[in-house]
Amino acid sequence: MSYQGPDLDPAAPRRRRRPLTVAVAALLPGALLGWLVYDAVGAPDEDHAPPRAAASSPAATSRTASAAPQPQPPGEGDEKPSPTPTGASSLKGKVVVIDPGHNPGNFRHTAEINRKVDIGTGRKECDTTGTSTDDGYTEAKFTLDVAHRLRTLLQQQGATVRLTHNADRPYGPCIDERARIGNEARADAVVSIHADGSGTGNRGFHVILPAAVHQGAADTRPIVGPSRDLGERIAGTFVRVTGSAPSNYVGDGTGLVTREDLGGLNLSTVPKVFIECGNMRDSKDAALLTSDAWRQKAARGISEGIVSFLRG
Repeated sequence: MSYQGPDLDPAAPRRRRRPLTVAVAALLPGALLGWLVYDAVGAPDEDHAPPRAAASSPAATSRTASAAPQPQPPGEGDEKPSPTPTGASSLKGKVVVIDPGHNPGNFRHTAEINRKVDIGTGRKECDTTGTSTDDGYTEAKFTLDVAHRLRTLLQQQGATVRLTHNADRPYGPCIDERARIGNEARADAVVSIHADGSGTGNRGFHVILPAAVHQGAADTRPIVGPSRDLGERIAGTFVRVTGSAPSNYVGDGTGLVTREDLGGLNLSTVPKVFIECGNMRDSKDAALLTSDAWRQKAARGISEGIVSFLRG
C-alpha cells in the first residue's frame, strides 16, 4: 500500500494478541484447508502502517482451523492447470470489482490526495502515493498490471468485471469513492490489490479483512462474514499458486489480518478484501513482484480464490 514519502516510519512494536480459530471451508483442491487466525489491528495509515487492535467477527470465534500447508518455492516452470472451472458461462451474472491500489498520477497531485475524507471511524487522506521497490518500480504500476491480468482471467470465466480506475484519471479515486464504486455496482466480490512497503526482511503476502465497524457512515456488520470467506479462499489459492509464504511480520503466519481503519473496507456494503501481494522493500519479494511470470501467478491465485467464493 502507500506511504507518505520516500522514508518509511519505523515499525511499531508488535503487541501480544489473543488467538481466534477459524475454519476455511470449501477451498479448491490443493489449497489451504484452514488458517489459524489472529484478529490483528489497524494503524493510522490507510496503507502500510502496522495494524491496531480491531473488533473481531463474532462468527469467527465459533469456527475451528487446521494448520496451513508449507508453500512451495516459487519458480518459472511450476505452472499447473487451474482447478477452477473454465468456460464463458462459469461466472455468468456475477459482478467483480477490482480496485488497483493508488494511481500513477498521485505523485503529481499531493494536495488533492491529502484532502481528508470521512471513513466512518474518522477522517483520512483521500489517497496516498503508494510505495515502490528500491529500483523505482512503483506499487501503482504493479497493482494496475495485476488488475489487468485478473480482469482477463475473470472475464474468461464469464464474469462482469469493473476496475475502480484504469490510470485514466489524473489521481485517485479517493478511498471513499473506491468503496462507492463497488457498492453501486452491487458487486458480488471486490478485491483491492496492493503491495506493501515494510522493512527489509519482512516478506510474504497478507489478506486484509474488514472488522465489524458500526460508526458514522460505516456499517460493515453485514459483510464481515462473507468478506472473511472471500479472504480465506484467496489466501488459500494464492499460497498454492504463487508459492509465496504468508507474511512473516503481520498475521502471525496466517496470511490474514483484520483492520478497522481502512476506508475502502469500512465504507463497503459488499464483500471486500485487500491483498498485499508482497513487500516491495525486501529484495527477495521485490524480485517476485517485478517478475512478469510471477505477476501472472499472482493474478491467477487471486482469481481462483474469487471463483471459489462466487461458486460457493
